Amino acid sequence: MRETIFALSTGAPPAGVAVIRISGPRVQSALLTLTGNVPPARMARLCKIIGADGAVLDQGLALFFPGPHSYTGEDVAELQIHGSRASINAVLLALSALEGLREAEPGEFTRRAFENGRMDLTAVEGLADLIQAETEAQRKQALGQSDGNLKSLYGNWAKRLTHARAMIEAELDFSDEEDVPGSVTDRIWPDLALLIKEIEAHLSKAKAAEIIREGFRIALIGPPNAGKSSLLNCLAQRDVVIVSETPGTTRDVVEVRLDIGGYLVLLQDTAGLRETEDAVEQEGIRRSMASADQADLVLELVEPCASPSSELPLRNRKALLTVRTKIDLAADDTPDASSTELAVSSKTGFGIDALLGKIANRLSKLDSEGGSGLPTRSRHVLLLDRCLSDLRKSLREDELPIEVRSELLRSAATHIGRITGAVDVEDLLDVIFSEFCVGK
Repeated sequence: MRETIFALSTGAPPAGVAVIRISGPRVQSALLTLTGNVPPARMARLCKIIGADGAVLDQGLALFFPGPHSYTGEDVAELQIHGSRASINAVLLALSALEGLREAEPGEFTRRAFENGRMDLTAVEGLADLIQAETEAQRKQALGQSDGNLKSLYGNWAKRLTHARAMIEAELDFSDEEDVPGSVTDRIWPDLALLIKEIEAHLSKAKAAEIIREGFRIALIGPPNAGKSSLLNCLAQRDVVIVSETPGTTRDVVEVRLDIGGYLVLLQDTAGLRETEDAVEQEGIRRSMASADQADLVLELVEPCASPSSELPLRNRKALLTVRTKIDLAADDTPDASSTELAVSSKTGFGIDALLGKIANRLSKLDSEGGSGLPTRSRHVLLLDRCLSDLRKSLREDELPIEVRSELLRSAATHIGRITGAVDVEDLLDVIFSEFCVGK
């Protein structure tokens, strides 16, 4: 018999309420031992929780969710008790003393949900992202994925590939049957060509999904004393880094996490760019350029009378935006209306709203769906790329034997199945026998 597991499912105590979750075959016996009865399914019941010595440990609510209609697919119970450390420890100790029960390992409830078919791998990943979500965009993306958006999309693609293979197998193996038309495979290739375009369009949005999940990276670069640290402190609205008139104060990349327009922004202060003999400062400059090269947006900060650099070795110069700083120290603090440069003052706040508006505008160009149906993980992208490769080869190389092309479709479907964790080769026969009356 499988072990019954239990764990505290809410945050660290103290708290107003703590929820202890139990899952497995001994859930009902645990409820009988601790509370004296098993409450009706999905109905909360007020009860006293009794220890092995008959002492009352706490009073709270007990709920019972019979499998398979539960989070894990097994019998599940929840004890909602007071959130003090003493109450929680007492109930957990009482549960651990029961035969066949043990504390759950990290993620074990969700793993059982996956193993019992309650969730696929994309939903599991979405749930993990939802728990870690910091911004509104991350919440929407993770919630859509945990609700099955990707599962539905990838399941549809896998179904179409299975149908295509079924048509090929039907023509090869049952061509003498009257119910199987001889040219059935000619009908599948147009749909596979359309499927390729759908997957390509899906993959083209992978970068947007990555930015929503991992954060939009902004690197502040420029010469020493250009106002990088001051601007970072201003945008963060707190003193994150040291500001000094001494050049070279910042030696390493300093990162702060911001929420701008509902998106996670990773704002990076970097070492000032200049010629130097100092080995430590040289390493800081190297890291500065590496951060700029990997950033989604690079803000090159220059003082009022200085000129922007034209030799920055950036991978994507379209991500570069010049920001003129310390505008409060300029003779005329009103920038030229025809200028495309931004002018800001970290001291007075001049131009900060305009800068934030520019950043928010870039963020708003991310997927209009809020990322709810996008490939959020690198493994999704890798497996979809492999799926595409097999699909293109099967479609393009029509001189290949039909059996080889069918095998390429099988491989493509397997890659999709690995994303969701639901590869089922028996589905192929189900389709064949449902669409054609073979063996009538």
